[in-house]
Amino acid sequence: MTSTGSFLARAVADARSDAERRAERLPLDELRASAAGLPAARGLEAAVRRGPNGPKVIAEVKRRSPSKGDIRVDLDPAALATAYAAGGASAVSVLTEPRHFAGSPEDLLAVRSAVDLPVLRKDFVTTAYQVWEARAWGADAVLLIVAALAWAGQPALRDLLEETAAAGLDALVEVHTVAEAEVAAAAGASLVGVNARDLATLEVDPNRFAEVRRGLPAGTVLVAESGISDRAGVRAAADAGADAVLVGEALVRAADPTGAVQALLGRPRRSETDRPPQAATTPLPAKQMGGTDG
Repeated sequence: MTSTGSFLARAVADARSDAERRAERLPLDELRASAAGLPAARGLEAAVRRGPNGPKVIAEVKRRSPSKGDIRVDLDPAALATAYAAGGASAVSVLTEPRHFAGSPEDLLAVRSAVDLPVLRKDFVTTAYQVWEARAWGADAVLLIVAALAWAGQPALRDLLEETAAAGLDALVEVHTVAEAEVAAAAGASLVGVNARDLATLEVDPNRFAEVRRGLPAGTVLVAESGISDRAGVRAAADAGADAVLVGEALVRAADPTGAVQALLGRPRRSETDRPPQAATTPLPAKQMGGTDG
């Protein structure tokens, strides 16, 4: 097993352990009940499917990463998400993993209350409980990493996709290789993210998206992940067939996140008065959080 593989296995185990502790305080049946009265989720897949104006942007709220260290640990998730929305982002991805990415449910809740865009929970989700807590926290979709489900004892991707659908959520299924893409396709994934970062070396391969997408059927909504920081990168992903790009570090580090999203989309900079207001959603009850760990 590679050191990166060891990290992934450890991160999955940590996330499951944290979720099990939350489940002791708020069991799955109660969690499902708390989610039952929530408004219908906003469809991530529909929001990021490429339209007549070109590829879409999923903008990420991320404080740190294992490979880059601290990126912006003191960020204001609500303010950042509002800036992304003003720039034309079609969705917001939020890290909720605390140990390696300094994320939290509170970050997701803050984003949910600030914008009406679809919100993706980005974490090492491998259990039904994690799917339902994402729903209870106000997420509209969850990230399912095929490589994270490769370790013994993990549920099959198809099972998690069924659980996600039962919760009323979309799933962004992340793949890194053609073999993983074939697994995603066989499980019926319709929204797939191709991560250009090699899990063994952590290096970004700009040709990976074009290579891996060959393992996916026509009609799959495709998201290019990792290594995209400018308009040229967006164009290259679009030329290779991407419906959308997911951009994190470049936007989090940007002095003007609104302008940075506009630049990715190739749109002229808008003034403050041109930006549409972002209506806040109803805050979620604290009980639905189930606590945090880490």
